[in-house]
Amino acid sequence: MVDVQGTVADGFEPVRDAFVDNFARRGERGAAVAVYREGHKVVDLWGGTKDVEGGADGAGGDGANGAGGEPWGKDTAQVVRSVTKGIAAAVPLLLHQRGQLDLDGRVGTYWPEFKANGKERVLVRHLLSHRAGVPVLDTPLAPVQAIDGFHGPRAVAAQRPVWEPGTAHGYHAQTYSWLIGELVRRVTGRTIGRWIAEEIARPLGLDLWLGLPPEQRGRVGRIGPVEAPPAPASQGPRLRPKRSVTEAYQNPDSLTRRAFGAISPLPDENDPAYLEAELPASGGVATADALARFYAALIGPLPSAGPLRSGGRLFAPATLTLARTEESAGPDEVLVVGTRFGLGYMLHGPASPLLGPGSFGHPGRGGSLAFADPDSGVAFGYVTNGMQRGVTADPRAQALVRALRAALK
Repeated sequence: MVDVQGTVADGFEPVRDAFVDNFARRGERGAAVAVYREGHKVVDLWGGTKDVEGGADGAGGDGANGAGGEPWGKDTAQVVRSVTKGIAAAVPLLLHQRGQLDLDGRVGTYWPEFKANGKERVLVRHLLSHRAGVPVLDTPLAPVQAIDGFHGPRAVAAQRPVWEPGTAHGYHAQTYSWLIGELVRRVTGRTIGRWIAEEIARPLGLDLWLGLPPEQRGRVGRIGPVEAPPAPASQGPRLRPKRSVTEAYQNPDSLTRRAFGAISPLPDENDPAYLEAELPASGGVATADALARFYAALIGPLPSAGPLRSGGRLFAPATLTLARTEESAGPDEVLVVGTRFGLGYMLHGPASPLLGPGSFGHPGRGGSLAFADPDSGVAFGYVTNGMQRGVTADPRAQALVRALRAALK
C-alpha cells in the first residue's frame, strides 16, 4: 500500500479515495493532486516515489537525479509536458489584456520573417487555436537544436503551411513551442520563461518554471513510461482506439507522426539541459499545487496572492471569456479525433473531458492535467511521473476528475 500524504477539506474525501485507488488499480508510481475552490485549497495530496523507476512500493535504483526509491514529497515537481501549453497561453492573453498584442493582428507584424511561404495572413489567434497550419517541420530538429532558441523559430518561420491558415485546426504538438515563444520574445524583448517567472510565478509564489533554475533540479523527479494495468474483467473489455487513430500514429508520413516528431530523436526529458530550456509546448516543470493555484488565479483572486493586476486576479473577465470561447472544433488534422480549443486552451469535450461545459485547461501526453472551471470556482492540478500512452484523457486523471465532480454535487 502506498502511503498517501496531505489533506482534503470536508466533502472532498472522494478525491482522496480516487487518488489512493490510482496506485492500487491504475499503475500510478508517483503523483500529486491539488484542488482550489474560490481561491482556497481544498485538496493537497501526494504519494508514491519521486523516481518512476522506484516503483510504487518505494523500491528501485538511484536514477540519474538520485531519486531512486525516495518518497514523493510535498515540494516534488515534475515535467508536465503539454500542460505547459496552458501556462504559456496565458502570456499572449495577458499581453493582449495590457494592450501590447493584438489577437487579430498578423503574426508577421511582430515577426516579419514568419511571413515566408504563404503565412502572410496568419493571425495571432491562429497560433493559439492551432489553426496556423504549421504543426510539422519538413526537416525535424535535433534535440540540441530544439532547445537553443534559434533553430526552432527559424524553422517554423520558413515552414510552408500544410493547410491554408485559418481554414482548419490541428494540434501543434511541438511547433507550439517556437511559435508562441518567439512571438512573446518579439513583443516583449523577454523570453517566455523569464516573462512567466517575473509576471506570474513570483507574484503568485508558484513552484512552476519554464526553464528550470539549476538550484531547483534536486526537487524534480524522473519521469518515464509505464504500462497501464489491464482493466478488471468486471469492467468489461477495454475500449480500443479507432482504426483511423491507430493508423495515424503508426504511419510515419501522417501529420500525427510528423507533428509529434518535429524533434527527432525524441529528447530526454530528464536531461538537465532539457529541463533548463524554455519549450512552452512541453518543457514546463511544476508541482500539482502550483498548477492548481495558477488556474485559480486565472479565474478569481487568491488570498495573499501578492501584487497582481486586474483586482488581484490574472485574467480580467473579458480575457477569461477569450480563453474559453470556442475557436476550433471538430476533426483535428493531427489528433484525428474531434477536439475543441479556445485561445490557447483545450475545452471540455469527449476527447478531453474536464469538469464541465465551461471548463478550460490542458492535458499533458502521458498523464498530467490542469484546468479551471469558472462555473464552480474550481481549479485543478495533477502531475505524475508514470507516463502512460494516452494523449488527452488519462484514466488516472479522469478518475480524479470524476471524484471531484461527485464531491461538488
